[in-house]
Amino acid sequence: MERYVVLMKLTDQGIKDIKNGPQRVELAAAAMEAMGGKLVDFYLVMGEYDYVVIGDVPNAEVGTAFLLSLGAAGNVKTTSLRAFNKKEFADIVKKMP
Repeated sequence: MERYVVLMKLTDQGIKDIKNGPQRVELAAAAMEAMGGKLVDFYLVMGEYDYVVIGDVPNAEVGTAFLLSLGAAGNVKTTSLRAFNKKEFADIVKKMP
């Protein structure tokens, strides 16, 4: 599984319908699971972004399809970051010449 950190900003549509936000998060988590992934954690945050999500997906294609579906729904805009844990980091550094 690949881990991603996703930074999200609410759109005008998303903020107008914010009271349904918690239900949208649950629906998104279910959709991610149906695609073979898992929503690891979700945060409402203050500052430049509105939400931070940590998720695991089988591969970048599945992650991209999931994020495209979120964008198409019109409630959030996303920025995704591939995340590597300590072991993965050490393995990557070992491959350096």
